[in-house]
Amino acid sequence: MMTKLSVNLNKIALIRNSRQNGIPNLIDFVQLAINSGADGITVHPRPDQRHATKNDVFQIKRFLLEHSNIELNVEGNPFHNLMDITEEFCPTQCTFVPDDINTLTSNSGWDLEKYGKKLSPLIKRLQDRGIRVSLFMEPNSEAMDQAHELGVDRVELYTEPYAVAYAKQRAQEILPTYLESSSRACALGMGINAGHDLNKDNLRLFLSTVPNVSEVSIGHAIVVDSLHRGFSSVVKEYKDITSGKNSS
Repeated sequence: MMTKLSVNLNKIALIRNSRQNGIPNLIDFVQLAINSGADGITVHPRPDQRHATKNDVFQIKRFLLEHSNIELNVEGNPFHNLMDITEEFCPTQCTFVPDDINTLTSNSGWDLEKYGKKLSPLIKRLQDRGIRVSLFMEPNSEAMDQAHELGVDRVELYTEPYAVAYAKQRAQEILPTYLESSSRACALGMGINAGHDLNKDNLRLFLSTVPNVSEVSIGHAIVVDSLHRGFSSVVKEYKDITSGKNSS
């Protein structure tokens, strides 16, 4: 099956928020992502609004009304600000992530023994609105059974442990855990997403080893690779200006 790519724009919003001039314009990057073949857009509006905001979700949702084939995935902790945003704007998918308010970035999957009963009614509330619900989960086959009991549509496998292992040339030691979890989730009828620290180096191996991944969400690596590929040429353009070279 083809795996869809959802481009996470949080890092673009983070750069924008360091100034008060609205630059870079997030919608411009939504359009660039779509023009480049992205299948979806992901944002994670945290309570402190340090990157994507509620208004960003509104603006992106409105923009995507003219792009019905592009999915909108809104991530976050349903015990913070996520439910109000999601129920107001009804994205294609909502991914529940167990972030603490002060967490720098997502760093663990759900403990469903602890939070399952609290999550269950929230999952149903969104599904009743026609929103697909995914749970951010660590690769554990028993946890897939717990997620299934809650009635979620998908699980998003937390891939930072894989990315760390790959960087240490030990990916083959951890990939069986992801394969087992994916196989169990699929057997239970749930869809599979994956995300966190996937990049152009480690993505191909992951997708070739773990079957039936419906979607990957990637943002940080895309921004970093874009800087590497474009930084030198842009510096040269500015140097041309400061050195008085004529534009052509």
